[in-house]
Amino acid sequence: MLSVRRNPHCSYYPNPAVPTFLVILPLPENVKEYLLDDGTLVWSDDENTTTLKAPEFPEFTAKVQEAISSLGGSVFPKLNWSAPRDAYWIAMNSSLKCKALSDIFLLFKSSDFITRDLTQPFIHCTDDSPDPSLNYELVLRKWCELIPGAEFRCFVKENKLLGISQRDYTQYYDHISKQHEEICRSIQEFFKKHIQYKFLDEDCKYLEGICGSGKIWLIDFNPFGEVTDSLLFTWEELTSGKNLKGDQSEGEATEQDYPVFRCTNSKVTVQPSPYLSYRLPKDFVDLSTGEDVHKLIDFLKLKRNQQDDD
Repeated sequence: MLSVRRNPHCSYYPNPAVPTFLVILPLPENVKEYLLDDGTLVWSDDENTTTLKAPEFPEFTAKVQEAISSLGGSVFPKLNWSAPRDAYWIAMNSSLKCKALSDIFLLFKSSDFITRDLTQPFIHCTDDSPDPSLNYELVLRKWCELIPGAEFRCFVKENKLLGISQRDYTQYYDHISKQHEEICRSIQEFFKKHIQYKFLDEDCKYLEGICGSGKIWLIDFNPFGEVTDSLLFTWEELTSGKNLKGDQSEGEATEQDYPVFRCTNSKVTVQPSPYLSYRLPKDFVDLSTGEDVHKLIDFLKLKRNQQDDD
């Protein structure tokens, strides 16, 4: 629970190893309430017309716009832990690129990930401590056009780099398969120089990007836990250490701290985006996956009644 409660951005980004390409703003309580409120509108009457307006937050809006301007005019938004990646489809540009607070609100209010952060931040914590109060923050990161095939998620437990996974695991990238040893070595060197023993948490998950020149960029940090996607690993593997040695050659296995590198090695294993299901109403998803038995029973009863009527 401590690693979740400790804001990853406040804990990690003051470190001089991390570039200052983001702005962190406290999230006012009334803004949090608005994000959780389904369809809050305020009536505004004048002599001639009656209009419907959304709540306004002039002071917070000014701070956000100032931050966006300081970061080049476009930002990638997130809360303490999650970004609204499941809601990208609702934006006019089908992207998480935001230029105003209204863009951020549209994504946040449409995102299950953001709702989970606000309502169930300790859902996967195993200790018995009562849920503490949290200070939520809006994290704005300078927008950069990242290459999906150059992003890698790294898993750290007890200050050891256990695993490295291709971030966009639904696609096959030829250069990753051919250069995986060099990529793994570069990420490990970066970890030892800039990450290991330099942060408050011994366990964490972070994202790195590698540009064409081979330079590595640290993109994001998050707590080590099941609330985030383990990509080409399973959380059982990462927490227990089982099956992690199987991916290494005999020479590599002699190094106890050598991380396991996993990528999509064949075009045959290409998959659709895991975020596609978020475009559908949750009832449809529950029916298709059988996750909600009661909805399935109601649906079958409805179909039977329709057949009886026919």
